[in-house]
Amino acid sequence: MSKIVADVMTPNAITVTRQTPLSEAIRILAEKRISGLPVVDDSGKLVGVISETDLMWQETGVEPPPYIMILDSVIYLQNPARYEKEIHKALGQTVGEVMSNHPISIKSSQSLREAAQIMHEKKIRRLPVVDETGKQVIGILTQGDIIRSMAKG
Repeated sequence: MSKIVADVMTPNAITVTRQTPLSEAIRILAEKRISGLPVVDDSGKLVGVISETDLMWQETGVEPPPYIMILDSVIYLQNPARYEKEIHKALGQTVGEVMSNHPISIKSSQSLREAAQIMHEKKIRRLPVVDETGKQVIGILTQGDIIRSMAKG
């Protein structure tokens, strides 16, 4: 019998909200030795994910878009709007300013094979697990959970 997400996920995932200070999210990631957290609204609905990758902007900062000046006019060689999001990530003080807004999730009843395929295709290390309505976060599934499940057979 093939395993489903509920068989191997970590229930009761640690979550944060958009209003959570970044310093608190960073502390949770470091103390719990995890690489990301689901972001939920006040009703527990999944609204985003914050990961180590999102937080790297805090340290790396932002390079301005390449441009040239002609007769006192700035002509951008790349779309400057693209850099606006990077600036917010670099300067953000709350989870909501830095998180990834379009979280990919999986239902607990879906197969582990489906979860592994999603993680591989999307190049992500964790999937928030949601209830059957697809809204409430009920757990988290990581690559490590899948590997440990494979080792057990």
